Amino acid sequence: MKTIEELAAIRDKMKSSIDLRSGSDEGKRVVVGMATCGIAAGARPVLNAIVEEIAKRGLKDVTVTQTGCIGVCRLEPIVEVYEHGKEKVTYVKVDAQKAVRIVNDHLVNNNVVTEYTIGNAK
Repeated sequence: MKTIEELAAIRDKMKSSIDLRSGSDEGKRVVVGMATCGIAAGARPVLNAIVEEIAKRGLKDVTVTQTGCIGVCRLEPIVEVYEHGKEKVTYVKVDAQKAVRIVNDHLVNNNVVTEYTIGNAK
């Protein structure tokens, strides 16, 4: 039998995990292109690196989602970052190491990693 305090602790723990999944308009949203072109270029390790780094840092205002083809297959893996009130940032030719840097610089410190953006793609 659980005590009232134990039940309250379980409720609070579950409530925080629900908040993590719900996302909000004020938070950041990371979208990873996971069509066949993205997966063939290595999008799955990129997605895993992003999710792991976000979890490691305990970021609660970030939602990570997958999408289909973003439309620029030659630049895959592609990661898009959306922030309320700002223009979308598109990162191209991302690998797991670049993904970790994007999380640390862009999502944590609000500094766009310009050298990985589509504007600097060759």
